[in-house]
Amino acid sequence: MTTRSTELLRAVHRNPGITRADAARLLGIGTGAATELVTRLSQAALLTQAPAAPSGTRGRPTTVLLPHPGGPLVLALAITHEAWRLDVVELGGTTAAALSERHENAPWAQVRGAVAAAVKQFHARYGPRLRAIGISVPGPVTRGPRLDAINSDWRGIDLTELWPGAELLVAGNDATLAATAEHLRGAAAGASVALHLRIESGLGGALVEDGRPAIGARNTAGEFGHMPFGDPEITCACGAHGCWGTTIDGTAMARLLGDPPPRDPVTYARHVIATATRAPAGLRPPSPAASSYSSGESGPAIDPEAARRAVETVGTALGRGIAGLVNALDPDLVTLGGLGPDLLTAVPEAITTAYLDGLMTIHREVPPPVLPASLPDDEGPITGAAEQAWAALLPRLT
Repeated sequence: MTTRSTELLRAVHRNPGITRADAARLLGIGTGAATELVTRLSQAALLTQAPAAPSGTRGRPTTVLLPHPGGPLVLALAITHEAWRLDVVELGGTTAAALSERHENAPWAQVRGAVAAAVKQFHARYGPRLRAIGISVPGPVTRGPRLDAINSDWRGIDLTELWPGAELLVAGNDATLAATAEHLRGAAAGASVALHLRIESGLGGALVEDGRPAIGARNTAGEFGHMPFGDPEITCACGAHGCWGTTIDGTAMARLLGDPPPRDPVTYARHVIATATRAPAGLRPPSPAASSYSSGESGPAIDPEAARRAVETVGTALGRGIAGLVNALDPDLVTLGGLGPDLLTAVPEAITTAYLDGLMTIHREVPPPVLPASLPDDEGPITGAAEQAWAALLPRLT
């Protein structure tokens, strides 16, 4: 087939429910050429058509372009230190089936075995329709691809073991993939240059330009939490001193409150933030994968005023760091995932003041907005993994 065929598939993927007429306009081709392309893609079991809803205007009725019911599928896998989830994803981003399991920071061999079994289960169900897999993991992904998680013993992990013999396997850091998803299907959609930051146990993210995240020479770009914006007396698990991420997450809050490092920094941070705002615990309820307290627990007792001071300190550190990145990278906007929306809700003044004070004058006149991510925490990385898989697969289909 042709490059136009790939462009049409990409248009259908990016714009679910697009009509044939709108697709033709988007590609800059006539209706006759669009009809010919759709016919070829239908014959190849890649697309199908359905009548469009009546528009109420005159003219020949058009059709909606949809993924073929027997067409290709991709697997999207998101692994965290607490759980994994595996989705079967159609062209257009719809999830056709899903499996998930909690593992509570289990050894990698156990996680690998469970995920590989789930992949086999889906392969038995869908067979050769499964053409690719995109994998999101909690740490840098080096060439191979291999996972080298900073905050655990998951080091040098060969990710190809999850689906040996896969036709196409792509993998990335969870924060980078969340950035991709937010740019394509979230709050940053339509921005030319977007910066996404994801705060969990540390901080990561990506600069996305025209739909492509900057990944660096070694595929490890976006480790913004390891920029030296923090206290140089604090040694990070990465081996560096003064990392920005050590001033922002739940471990930072515990240090400010005189508590020991929490087993689950994300849930601890949300408990502190909820206490600081005098709201019931769970200001923004943590996902099941993040929770470490049982349903009957409210977390450790914390003085609300002390919690407020700790959260404001963290918010100030976050705002100053964002300003530094805006000065350096010049994005149209900044989106925050993970704990970011919680902090924006709890201490907006601390974040905004530090952010504006840290901006260069040229940015301060019209500061790039800092927005909460619109995709839920557990959807960003897996959506990005699916997008990465489809981006790699589409050119191969035509």
